[in-house]
Amino acid sequence: MRVDAFDYNLLEELIALRPVSPRDAARLLVVEPNAEPPFADRMILDLPELLQPGDALVFNDTKVIPAELRGKRERDGTKAHVSVTLTERLGANRWHALARPAKRLKEGDRIVFGHGDDVCLLGSLTATVESRGREGEVTLAFDFSNAALDEAIARFGEMPLPPYIASRRPADAQDRVDYQTSFARAEGAVAAPTAGLHFTDRLMAALDRRGITRHFVTLHVGPGTFLPVRSADTAGHVMHEETGTIAPDTAEALNAVKAQGGAIVAVGSTSLRLLESATDKDGRLMPFFGATDLFITPGYRFRFVDRLVTNFHLPRSTLFMLVAAFSGLDLMKRAYAHAIAQRYRFYSYGDACLLSPEVRNG
Repeated sequence: MRVDAFDYNLLEELIALRPVSPRDAARLLVVEPNAEPPFADRMILDLPELLQPGDALVFNDTKVIPAELRGKRERDGTKAHVSVTLTERLGANRWHALARPAKRLKEGDRIVFGHGDDVCLLGSLTATVESRGREGEVTLAFDFSNAALDEAIARFGEMPLPPYIASRRPADAQDRVDYQTSFARAEGAVAAPTAGLHFTDRLMAALDRRGITRHFVTLHVGPGTFLPVRSADTAGHVMHEETGTIAPDTAEALNAVKAQGGAIVAVGSTSLRLLESATDKDGRLMPFFGATDLFITPGYRFRFVDRLVTNFHLPRSTLFMLVAAFSGLDLMKRAYAHAIAQRYRFYSYGDACLLSPEVRNG
């Protein structure tokens, strides 16, 4: 399909720069393709009554690392400001990263990361550029390794806010709390599974009382979630791989929910992509450990997930393509138009949707 089929216009003022407080005060647009009308304006706190006892929520428990590092490149006595976003650990002291501006770097450069001009007072983290690619990607070898490197990244790094937020304000200490789910456990993501940001202890307790079970999988969200689709047609786009895990007991429990007639409700597109990646041709979820590059566009047949809780996504993005595949492109364009007219808050720190498919999985 043509990528421009997934375009829509959004007022910049509807892009949320901070989450609502408390987190569970977000709005929830319910999209039911087979209902009339197909849209209902609710609140995320209404979720328990919108689901049925015996349904299962599946969360992504990945934990965002403070992967944004700012520093100075040193070469032949000259310095230049650069920033990098760590994207994939390669070993004890080596990382893949995206650099900005990458043109300031070349192999052999040394980068000193720290806090402004006070680096010498506060300590520093130094790395050597091993290689640089065409799209701004670099391989860095740090002077620290293992736990010492992790501690230095935690000290000097900032939360890697999405570009549509970072371009309008810098990350701060509050983002270390806001841009992390309350159940984050497995470190490794460079972007948050943002649908999970809405879930508080209060909401979890209400779901428990309703008889809705919760299950956790892990997909380490990579930078590809923010990369634009540059091809004119979806067939020309290649998804970045992301590493995920579904434990055997989790797969067994979710298969039992399906067998008993309960709905599988994915919390976030990352949970959905991992579940679909691990489902066999007979619709049975299998344990999973490895990488997935599953790219879901209209025409995809969903094999395991029955409903989806997700935030609002950028136009022409792979995530908007995914929700269009789930509930129908025309309907999702109408849903987004409704959300804009009702002034929902968009993107990572914004409001949420509860989506159902046009046809129930058979």
